[in-house]
Formats: sequence, C-alpha cells, structure tokens
Amino acid sequence: MTDMLNENMNEEFDNILNLTDEEGNEFEYEVIDAIEYNGEEFAVLLPVEDVIDAEVIILAVEVDEEGMENFLSVDDVETLEAVYKIFKEKNKDAFNFVD
Repeated sequence: MTDMLNENMNEEFDNILNLTDEEGNEFEYEVIDAIEYNGEEFAVLLPVEDVIDAEVIILAVEVDEEGMENFLSVDDVETLEAVYKIFKEKNKDAFNFVD
C-alpha cells in the first residue's frame, strides 16, 4: 500500500485531499509522506495554506474492496506518536521540526 501512495504522490494533484471539519468547513491538505507501522499504512498530511507554522495530520489509510483509499482518524495516541517519530526521523533533513 505504501507503493500506491508514493505512486499517487508523483502525479500532479493526486496528493491533495479536501477534508471537511465538524462544522462543514473544507480544507486542503497535501499528502507529504506514507508511513507503515505495525502492518498498517498511515498518510502524513500538511495544510496547503499557512504551511509556515503548520502541524501535520496523521490519518490511517485503508483500501476498500473497490481499491479506493479511505483516510480515517487515528484515536490511539501511542500509534500517532510512533508514526510521527518515524516521520520525523525519515524527514529530518527536509523539515524544521519544533516540538
């Protein structure tokens, strides 16, 4: 599944997602990385606007029977922290991390 995400990230606009919050507001996010952790796939997203002080969002990626990717919120704090740690290590030269 990581290969599928990485393939999509190479195609123009395939790495942009529109997410809607609880109030119906839409926001654009760019998929900046795909991380595998404990046999599951996760997408790391960054807001398209206001990138300077932005925080990443980590979503679980599931592929349904039709091959469509579904992005799901992750409630487990330990999983989020572990995926973020992998992301930081993998991208330490590409981003300025502030904890």
